[in-house]
Amino acid sequence: MRKPLALSAALLSSTLVAKTDSSLSIPYISETPTIDGQISEAFWQQAKRIDINNITWPYENVPADETAYALVYENGESLNVAFVVSDSNPDQIRAFYRDRDKNWNDDLVGLKIDSYNNEKLAYQFFINPLGVQMDSIENALTGNESDAWDGIWHSAGNITDNGYIVEVSIPFRILNFEQGQQRKDMAMEFVRFLPRNERLRISSINIDHANSCWVCQMQTVSGFEQAKQGNNLTLVPTVVAGRSESRDVSTSPIEDWQADNSLEPGLDVKWGITPEVTLTATLNPDFSQVEADVAQLGINNSFTLFFPEKRAFFLENSDYFSTPWNLIYTRNVAEPDAGIKLTGSVTGHTFGAFMANDNQSNVIIPGNLGSTIVSLESKSNNIAARYRYDFTNDFSIAATTTARNSDDYYNYLSSLDSKYRLTENDTFIAQLALSKTKYSDEFRSSLCDADSLADCQQQAITKCDGNSDCDINEQYLRVSAEDAINDIAYKLSYEHNEKYWSLFARYDNLGKDFRGDLGFMNQVDFNKFVSGGRYRWYGEQGIDWYNRIEFYGDWDISHNDNGELLEKEVQGELSLNGPLQSFIQLELMQRDRVGLRHNKANLAIDNNTTLFNENLVGMYLEFKPMSGVFASLYANTGNHIDLANNRLGDKTRIRPVINVNLNRHLELRFRHTFETMDVAGDGLFTANLTDARISYQFNTRSFVRLAVIYRDIERNPDNYIDDVNESYKGFSTQFLYSYKVNPQTVFFAGYSDNGYQDDDLTKIEKTDRSVFLKMSYAWML
Repeated sequence: MRKPLALSAALLSSTLVAKTDSSLSIPYISETPTIDGQISEAFWQQAKRIDINNITWPYENVPADETAYALVYENGESLNVAFVVSDSNPDQIRAFYRDRDKNWNDDLVGLKIDSYNNEKLAYQFFINPLGVQMDSIENALTGNESDAWDGIWHSAGNITDNGYIVEVSIPFRILNFEQGQQRKDMAMEFVRFLPRNERLRISSINIDHANSCWVCQMQTVSGFEQAKQGNNLTLVPTVVAGRSESRDVSTSPIEDWQADNSLEPGLDVKWGITPEVTLTATLNPDFSQVEADVAQLGINNSFTLFFPEKRAFFLENSDYFSTPWNLIYTRNVAEPDAGIKLTGSVTGHTFGAFMANDNQSNVIIPGNLGSTIVSLESKSNNIAARYRYDFTNDFSIAATTTARNSDDYYNYLSSLDSKYRLTENDTFIAQLALSKTKYSDEFRSSLCDADSLADCQQQAITKCDGNSDCDINEQYLRVSAEDAINDIAYKLSYEHNEKYWSLFARYDNLGKDFRGDLGFMNQVDFNKFVSGGRYRWYGEQGIDWYNRIEFYGDWDISHNDNGELLEKEVQGELSLNGPLQSFIQLELMQRDRVGLRHNKANLAIDNNTTLFNENLVGMYLEFKPMSGVFASLYANTGNHIDLANNRLGDKTRIRPVINVNLNRHLELRFRHTFETMDVAGDGLFTANLTDARISYQFNTRSFVRLAVIYRDIERNPDNYIDDVNESYKGFSTQFLYSYKVNPQTVFFAGYSDNGYQDDDLTKIEKTDRSVFLKMSYAWML
């Protein structure tokens, strides 16, 4: 950390030359376009024409055969763009009606906007030929893209005899930008995606594949003297009504249904104080999820599963809170009554802070061999803040702090991190975090299986006298200290990229008492070093069987705080991009990994675990053989630790996915996971998970969807040490009608239920069912 700080003065006066050298000037035209996909108004002839004719993927800067261009102007209120696309085979255009953000496999046009021209974040707006919208944010600091962000903007598409036309109007009120300058500089790229036998990315600029930062290479665009956000006050009143019923089916006879009716008004407020600073608040928010999470199979998995955030309040400028580690994972805040958030970026200073209460406390208890989630009934307060200063476009330093506290515990965290692009090809990242945590007796009791907390405390002292039959485990020991615990964590990462090859090295060290409870930090008491690289072979246009081949390999080793080996792994992958937009990947992995602790009351690894040798052979295949069809298959097999019984077994996993559009409106999506494991020559378990969804999209605004999720797990009790259910079946359904004028003016109506069957039930019995209605309206002042 000291070296970048010492060089900061020099860095202030230097920057990398990565952008396209020439800049564009966007004209001001006072007219407001009619967004209908026609571009019939005469003023479009005065707009700036930008050609989109350079293939940047999978090839590097090759002229495109088909022509396309964008007409661009701004009127002080919005950026207006008309895309005119030629296609010699218009009957092959791939375009379907779907909900927003679901059409990434279609023909697309769009633009990327770095509104601060600082090479950190880019808004992405893409539209298919029918006008269906996709928007996202690309974060150059983390290398991630998120389509969870939703802006309110306007688009329309029209398929013609020789291609298609798309009109777009992007209000400046949804962008963050510096208002102080009369003439403003942004950075933009105009893009077309052409999916046929291969998926071509065609751009308005050149892209250097040796430079992994594509946001840094976008072209400077000047103008916007009269760009303003107006009052930029948005009020979104919400009403959610529902009826839910639940019952306990484990009793005999089964209990009667218990009903609960609800009517909940709420209000979301967004105020653009300036174009750079935004205040967001929510009262009695509806934080329910309209769409069910993609089902995940968690059998034989010792760590908690990750699910993405989908709630609007937390998604607003969520990239301002991104750090190299996931220190702010807002799905930890489950049931807030109110929340407030302030975000902004002004002349190199980027900041964000939010505060929300929670009617329950979901806390991840991390370890080095596993983790679990504790759900407490006590209310908690949650605060997060982050500040970043960009010395140049290539060097930044940031600070993050989080706090969670309730009657049962508290956790406070502070962190510093820095990213430094030494050259266009070299990137260095560092992070340091400190935490302080205290658990109450009530918290510890939730992880104690004995008759009293005193019994667990005694077992922790005596380590159960070496007996394996114990009422405590790693998760209890991680919270057993009566006093507050403190610890640190740090990360160092370096990456070098060239066009044909890249190398990286990374070291993470998280102390045994480190906690990041507002983040997704599910492993502590470990340090890991990993190093690897990749080599790429590029094909040429006209070669039928491949356009890119890549080999990737890495080696890593992990220890705990005491230097005891946890894991050592080497893996390699060979992948090929080929015809029919196909992608094939073969993988090999060999790993030495410790199993479960023999004495659960002892955190030691040496002489308390068995070191197993695991191996894996896997394959992934996907292709898009025709318009509206996607198919993939992932399969692997090899030796794997049986985490229920602490021994080595043979495990096989197969996951096919098929998505089919029967016409422009009707889509079927099917995902199945099959997993089986044998130990000592006999079966251990067989698990099947099916996730099937059918949707009919009436137009760009409304759809109906039915989702069905089915689980079937069969175990061999004779091959388990502990008692287990021989059979478990789970069944969930969800029906949803959705009408969206925009992402915040919506109407939803739906029904959902869940049920299960185990050894004590003769059939699947429903445990809960609900109907719901949600209405919200975005009132923009």
